[in-house]
Amino acid sequence: GDNAGDSVGPTADGFETYGVTGVALITFILLAVPEAASQIQLLVWIFVMRIGMIVTSAFSYWVNTLITRNMYGSEKKFNFEHPLTMLVWLTSAVSIAMTYLLSYLLIPGLGDGTIWWKLSTIITCGTVAGALIPELVKVFTSTNSGHVKEILAASKEGGPSLNILSGLVAGNFSAYWMGMAIIFLMAAAYVVSTTGIGALMASPAIFAFGLVAFGFLGMGPVTIAVDSYGPVTDNAQSVYELSSIETIPGIKEDIKKNFGFEPDFENAKRFLEENDGAGNTFKATAKPVLIGTAVVGATTLIFSIIQVLNKTFPGQVEAGLSILNPLFLLGLITGGAIIYWFTGASMQAVTTGAYRAVEFIKKNIKLEGGGERASVADSKKVVEICTQYAQKGMFNIFLVVFFSTLSFACVNHFFFIGYLISIAIFGLYQAIFMANAGGAWDNAKKLVETELNMKGTPLHDATVVGDTVGDPFKDTSSVAMNPIIKFTTLFGLLAVEFAITLDPAVDRILAAIFFAVSVVFVWRSFYCMRIKSGEAE
Repeated sequence: GDNAGDSVGPTADGFETYGVTGVALITFILLAVPEAASQIQLLVWIFVMRIGMIVTSAFSYWVNTLITRNMYGSEKKFNFEHPLTMLVWLTSAVSIAMTYLLSYLLIPGLGDGTIWWKLSTIITCGTVAGALIPELVKVFTSTNSGHVKEILAASKEGGPSLNILSGLVAGNFSAYWMGMAIIFLMAAAYVVSTTGIGALMASPAIFAFGLVAFGFLGMGPVTIAVDSYGPVTDNAQSVYELSSIETIPGIKEDIKKNFGFEPDFENAKRFLEENDGAGNTFKATAKPVLIGTAVVGATTLIFSIIQVLNKTFPGQVEAGLSILNPLFLLGLITGGAIIYWFTGASMQAVTTGAYRAVEFIKKNIKLEGGGERASVADSKKVVEICTQYAQKGMFNIFLVVFFSTLSFACVNHFFFIGYLISIAIFGLYQAIFMANAGGAWDNAKKLVETELNMKGTPLHDATVVGDTVGDPFKDTSSVAMNPIIKFTTLFGLLAVEFAITLDPAVDRILAAIFFAVSVVFVWRSFYCMRIKSGEAE
C-alpha cells in the first residue's frame, strides 16, 4: 500500500503532468504565436528545456550525494530531513541557472532580443515555487513543526477528537499559505509577461502561467525522488519490526561473519523511525507541488479551448465568459459539486475496503500456534480485498468524470469553461488541505513513537486514530485530485471541439443522456459501496 499510494501514484501524476503541461504549451504556441519562424524557435526551446531538466536533476543528485557523504558520512545522529532539503534547493538553483543559459543560447534574437531572459524569469517563478512549497509543507507536517506538536498537545488532553480538530486546523492554514505563495509567483510571472512579450504572441499572461507550471516541473525527477523516499523508509521500518531479527539466536555473529559489520539493534529501530518521520514529511511535499502544476497547467489548456471558441464564435467569447452570463456562472458553481463528490466517493471506497479487510482479519486470521505471525495465504487475501475495493471505487469514479465532462461540454461551451475553472480552483485548495492535514496527523503519531516512546498508551491510540483518518486524506483523495483536474481539462478540449460541431438540439439531448449516465455511477459510487454489516465476503 505504501508503494502504491506514496510512490507509484505520485509518479504517475508527475508523468501525466509532464504530458498535460507539454500539450498545453505546444497548443498555445501553435494557436497564439502568428509567425511560423517564432513558433519553431519556441517549440525547439521547450523540448530542449525538457531534456535539460532531467540533466540538471541528475547532476544535482550527484553533487548532493558528495556533499552529504562529506558532511554526515561519519555521523550517527543528524537531521534526516536536511540532505533532502539541500537536494531540493540545490536542484532549484541549478535548474534556474540552466534555464537562463539554454534560453540565451537558443532564443537570443527572438522578438526584441529581451524575450529570452523574460521567459527565463517566468520559468524561474515556477522553479522557485517547486522549492518553496516543500518548505511551507514542512511548516505544517514536519516532526519539528509547531502544528504537529500542537496536535500532540491537544491529543494528550482531548484524545482523538481534539487530535482530529487540530489536524483539520493545520490543513486549513496550510491551504491559505500555499495558495498565497502560488498566487504571488503567478502574479510575478504575469507582471513579467506585460513587459513586451505581447508583441510576439496573443495573451502572453496565459503563456506565462503555462511556463510557471513548466518551471514547477524543472525539478520533477527530484520531486518524485524525495517523494519516494517516504515509502522506502516506511517499508524499511516495517520490515525491520516484522522480522523480529534482534530476537534470532546468534544473529549478531552471523551478520558480522556474512556482511562484515556489527549490527546496532539498540539504535536501529530509532534511526528507522526518525527516517520514517522525514519520509512522511517529504512524501507530503510532492502532493501540493503536483497539484499546483495541474492547476497552473490547466489554466493554459483552458485558454487553448477559449482560442478554439474564438475561431468558431468570433466576437462572442468575451461576453460569454463574463460573470454576467448565467451559464458561465452556473459552470463555476458546478465544479465545486464534482470536487466534493469525488472526495466523498474516493474515501467511501477506502472506508468500505478497510472495513472488509478488518472484518476478514477478525473472522479468519488466527495467529499460528499462539505466535506472532499470520499465514501468507491470509495476508494475500487481505491484499486482494483492498485491491478489489480500490478497483471498484476507481471504476465508478472514472465513469462519472468521463460522462460528466461529455455532458457539461454539450450543455454549453461557456458553461463548460466555468466548470473547468471551478474544478481547478476547488481542487487545488481541497487537495492541499487534505494532503497537509494527513501529513500532520501522520507525524504526530510518529513523535509519540520516537521522541516520547509511548506506544500502547491512550495518547498513542489517539494519534493512531488521526493517522488512520489522515491516510485516505493524503494518499487517496488529495493526490487523486491531480488526475481528475488534468483528465477533465485535457479530455474537455476534445469534448468541446466535438460538441460545437453538433446541432444545438442534438447537444441538449446528448447532454441529458450523458448526465443521466453519470448520475447512475455517482449513485453507485456511494450506495453500491456502502458497508452492509454482516454481509459475507
